[in-house]
Amino acid sequence: MIYLDHAATTPIDEEVARAMRPYLGYDFGNPSSIHTIGVRARNAIEESRVQIASFLKAAPEEIIFTSGGTEADNMAIKGIAFANRHKGNHIITTKIEHDAVLNSCRFMENIGFKVTYLDVNSDGMVNPQDVRNAMTNKTILVSVMHANNEIGTIELIKDISEICKEKDVYFHTDAVQTFGHIPIDTANINLLSASAHKINGPKGIGFLFIQQGTHISPLIHGGNHEFTFRSGTENVAGIVGFAKAVELREQRMYTESYSPLRDKLIKETSRIPGTIVNGHLTKRLPNNASFCFSWVEGEALIRKFNQQGIAVSTGSACSSKETKPSHVLMAIGRKPHEAHGSLRISLGQGNTSEEIDRLIEILPNTVEELRKLSQLGRQIKCL
Repeated sequence: MIYLDHAATTPIDEEVARAMRPYLGYDFGNPSSIHTIGVRARNAIEESRVQIASFLKAAPEEIIFTSGGTEADNMAIKGIAFANRHKGNHIITTKIEHDAVLNSCRFMENIGFKVTYLDVNSDGMVNPQDVRNAMTNKTILVSVMHANNEIGTIELIKDISEICKEKDVYFHTDAVQTFGHIPIDTANINLLSASAHKINGPKGIGFLFIQQGTHISPLIHGGNHEFTFRSGTENVAGIVGFAKAVELREQRMYTESYSPLRDKLIKETSRIPGTIVNGHLTKRLPNNASFCFSWVEGEALIRKFNQQGIAVSTGSACSSKETKPSHVLMAIGRKPHEAHGSLRISLGQGNTSEEIDRLIEILPNTVEELRKLSQLGRQIKCL
C-alpha cells in the first residue's frame, strides 16, 4: 500500500515503539506511587515533558498532557471561557476550524456565550484585521488554527496573536497539523494544541501548552494531576512515545523536505481539466496537496485509489463518514458539485518520488472515468 494520508495519522516510528515498550511491561508503575516502580514512571513523564517543552521553547510546567488534540482544543476553549466569564462572554474563531474547536464553540453558545465565526478568503486565509474588527470589550478568547488540516493553508497567527496581546485577549491555536512539521513561535501564544500521532508517535496522547499566567479552569477533576489542570492517571507509555517522536522530528524537520513532491503533485494534477487547487499556493503545509474535481464523487475516487493500492482521503478523517460537503471547502467558496469531489494527498516519512509518479499516472484516467459515470447519472436523473 502506498500511504499518502499522513494528515489523518502517521505510522508509529519503530524507535518510538521501542521507547514505549518498557512502560507497557516491567516499568508499569502508577506515576503517583512513591515506590521504586512508580518513581521510575514519574521520572519518565517529567523527562518527556522537558523534551517536548525544550522543542517548543517552553517551560516544562507549561506542557499539560491530554488524550489528544481534540481534548486539548476542548480544554483551551471551555477552560478559558469558564475561568474568565467574569471578564466577558465573547469568543472569536473561524469557519474553517477543526470540529473539535467548532463544536466546543457551539457548546459554549448553548450555555450563553457569544461566538463570532470569521470568514476566510478563497485561499482559506483569515484576515488579521477581521479579528481586530470583531473584538469587543467582552472578548476573552480568539482561536485560530495554525494550518488547516484539509487544504493546508498556514494562517498568519503571528499577526493575530500580536493583536490579541495588544487587546489583552487570550489567543489559542490548534497546531495539530504543524507541530513537528514547521517552526512555531509561541511568544504571543497563550494556548496551543498538539497531538503525537501526526508525527509518527502513538495515538491517544497530546498536549495543551498553557502559557504561564493564563487563567484556565480544568475540565476533568480528580486527583489534581498535571499541575491540577487535568486529573487522571497519566498515559506513561504514550507520553514517552510522544517525547521520542518529538526528538526524532527535531532531527528530521530541517533535513526532510516534502515540498518538491508536493509541488510536483500540484503542477501535474492541475493539468487535468476541471481541477481546482485548494488552499494557498505558497503559504501551505509542505506535505499537503488538496484538489477538487468537478462532478466527481470524492468517496468513489478514494475507493478507486484503494483498489490500486493507494491510500488517500477526501479531507478530514474526523468527518470522513459525513456525506455533506466539507465545511472548509464551502467556506472558501467551492460549489457543492466541486466540494464533493475533493482529494487530499498528504505526504510523510518514507514517501518517494516513485510513489508520487504512480499516483500522477493513474489520476487523470480515474477522474475521467468517474466524471463520465457522474454525467450519465445526471442524464438518467433528468429522464
